Amino acid sequence: MTLEQLNNLSTADFVGALGGIFEHSPWVPEAVARMRPFASVDRLHEAMVVAVEKSGQVAQLGLIRAHPDLAGKAARQGSLTAESTSEQKGAGLDRLTNDEFEEFHRLNNAYQSRFGFPFILAVRGHDKHSIMAAFRQRLGHNAGEEVAEALQQIAQIARFRLDDLIA
Repeated sequence: MTLEQLNNLSTADFVGALGGIFEHSPWVPEAVARMRPFASVDRLHEAMVVAVEKSGQVAQLGLIRAHPDLAGKAARQGSLTAESTSEQKGAGLDRLTNDEFEEFHRLNNAYQSRFGFPFILAVRGHDKHSIMAAFRQRLGHNAGEEVAEALQQIAQIARFRLDDLIA
């Protein structure tokens, strides 16, 4: 799809086309639909990130919690979104040994217990080893740092997804 085509869609189709950019959160493209036309993918991405920033803590935590665990049970069961499946597969998380899967499970549980939401990392360019290292490093953060980091990672994931979608 081109940016011009996206700009010319009905609001419902615009939201539908961008519904997977922010995981299970169509409210984000809905918040920027009236701002069309966007002159560039950069402007579209920036508007969506600003919408998240202005949405408030409750909506932001909902967005964070909409993300799946990395290499979690949903991945093994095949119930991730197509975007998450592709991203996790690209990082090799679909080829974990049983011991590695258990380590991810332990890290996911520790992170979830500490912060109350899933660990989020834009996994493009990462492999299982760098992801585990990031997990361990970020477990030492405080909650405020992790909310900010999760939102930054979500913004990066959204940019990757926009670049994949818009020609």
